[in-house]
Amino acid sequence: MTINVIIAGPRGKMGSEAIQMVHNEERFELVACIDRKNNGKQMKEVNSLPDLDVPIFENPEECFENIDADIFIDLTVPNAGFENTKVALNHNIRSVVGTTGFTDEQIHELSNTAKEQGIGCIIAPNFAVGAVLMMQFAQMAAKFFPDVEIIEKHHDNKLDAPSGTAIKTAELIKETRNNKSQGHPNEREIITGARGAEYDGMRIHSMRLPGLVAHQEVVFGASGQTLTIKHDSYNRESFMEGVKLAINEVFNLSELVYGLENILDIAHESRNKGLNE
Repeated sequence: MTINVIIAGPRGKMGSEAIQMVHNEERFELVACIDRKNNGKQMKEVNSLPDLDVPIFENPEECFENIDADIFIDLTVPNAGFENTKVALNHNIRSVVGTTGFTDEQIHELSNTAKEQGIGCIIAPNFAVGAVLMMQFAQMAAKFFPDVEIIEKHHDNKLDAPSGTAIKTAELIKETRNNKSQGHPNEREIITGARGAEYDGMRIHSMRLPGLVAHQEVVFGASGQTLTIKHDSYNRESFMEGVKLAINEVFNLSELVYGLENILDIAHESRNKGLNE
């Protein structure tokens, strides 16, 4: 079965990587793109895009009404990504979203829309399988090491801070960690922000530099020891296996799932079952 895919954000680095992945996958077919520029053009008419006969739409409503698609992939910015995904779900198109920076209210609204439509949607702060495992390992460690700080490092064009991965990591840690406020009770910042963002008593630090892609360390401390759990993505190809996994698994969902970790085990079992048959 061919899976028809629409991608929003084709000129971005993640979007261009996703286009290449879809083009290389035998079962996937790119049928349209959504972009804030180049409305009405074909991809091959835009210098920065691949030489493909794929239409570009600026208006998501127009795109979803005129293009027959199975999957919508959003790799844009928060406000556009939220609107794009909401329109896609209302057109009964399953959605895989890598855009980060959504508010809790936006995620809640998309979750309600997916549930009302009875259709799958996956929002993943990080599609790198190694990063998802890093988050899960950190959650396990937090049971025993309640003193923890998160250091996330990204390229200097990233708009949101902390990253979605760091926030998701902190949320997972919160589920198993005994709440405590870290550091000296009388500590003070000589320069505001020196101790990073505070979340449930733990600290999150964001670094933005050219040359970085996506990196995170979760550092736990205890008497006489530290434990560091670290993941590095050196290129955006590292995210594509997770995107493919999400595309395949979203067909089995009838609601919104937040975080790739929620489908990893299911996907692994399905793969093993297929290999053994």
